[in-house]
Amino acid sequence: MSGSERKIRALREILQKPGNNTCADCGAPDPEWASCSLGVFICLACSGIHRNIQEISKVKSVGLSHWEDQELEFMAKNGNEPTKKIYEATVPVYYYKPNHKDCQVLREQWIRAKYERKEFSEAGRNLIYEEGTRDGMLMKRGRDNGQFLNRRFVLSEREGTLKYFTKFDAKDPKAVIKVDTINATFKPEKIGNPNGLQITYLKAYSTRNIFVYHDSSKEIVDWFNSIRAVQLHYLKVAFPGATDAELVPKLTRNFLKEGYMEKTGPRASKPFIWELIILFFLHLRIGLFFLVLQRPLSLCLKDAFAKGEVFLGNKDHGYQIFPGLPSGTHHNGSWQHGITIKTPERCFLFTCETEEDQESWMKHFSDVMSAPMSPQEFAMEATFRHKH
Repeated sequence: MSGSERKIRALREILQKPGNNTCADCGAPDPEWASCSLGVFICLACSGIHRNIQEISKVKSVGLSHWEDQELEFMAKNGNEPTKKIYEATVPVYYYKPNHKDCQVLREQWIRAKYERKEFSEAGRNLIYEEGTRDGMLMKRGRDNGQFLNRRFVLSEREGTLKYFTKFDAKDPKAVIKVDTINATFKPEKIGNPNGLQITYLKAYSTRNIFVYHDSSKEIVDWFNSIRAVQLHYLKVAFPGATDAELVPKLTRNFLKEGYMEKTGPRASKPFIWELIILFFLHLRIGLFFLVLQRPLSLCLKDAFAKGEVFLGNKDHGYQIFPGLPSGTHHNGSWQHGITIKTPERCFLFTCETEEDQESWMKHFSDVMSAPMSPQEFAMEATFRHKH
């Protein structure tokens, strides 16, 4: 056995240690790269980020690079789990730790926060996300013309709000958003910017969207985690007996599913039209659909207002999901795989392009309807049904 073969075999043995079989930064399986200066195994995508912080991280391929004996010894001594105990020792519960499915900006700032800025390596450090207020400028998409303009945003833990102003020195905000209604998720492809953030919130029990970005990836991720920190503070005040494990799932989260379906109106005889539906759970159980018709899909994806909404309650309270469409439904659409959502008031009829899409949508709707409802969600249901 040659020296290089011996070293590759030694690396493979180190990879078998607990925690080394997934990327140290995003959890992707079977990492084939490593930082021989930090002592962690990482995936291809995260290795590209590590290459941009060369003064801290020296990246090598597990199977293709030349390894020195002292580098092998360092990897064997350290590895993912021991290194996490150093660089992730004090990660706040609200801080969003990205996985391999998340966008580049989240993974990059997570890696830089850990290894470059060492934000989580020692207790008692003052983090920018926990200052209680944040005031700055973000590029916001206009509701009518679609142009992005610089707008001032102010986040306040004391007031439990996120405000934005059309002018920096304006006295009155254009909008006051309660943090407990906010969901924020990165949508770079939809917004057309790698740092694009979609903020969804409730206003008078109707859903609104704001699309923003900042040229600095650190700045936009700092805003994102600051919102989560303020949300957690609000929830701890509202639910003093709840644990962090119970509250963290109520913070911002990604949409469960986003895609296209055909939809008919409340009367089954009404022809189907092509619509976009966005389903997200949040803690508000609201599914949204946006009218497409002949408009460019990119515009529909960035609508500020939903064409329609449906509250998805629990299956034991009159909410059901069925494959197919009711008998006698007038279906002139091109998609044949039907879904019927039944609420206490009415039925919503959709069709999917493929059977695979139908099964995926059915699973997500069913999961939401199977989850128990909180007292707050029962109150939301009552208000939602009265309004709609």
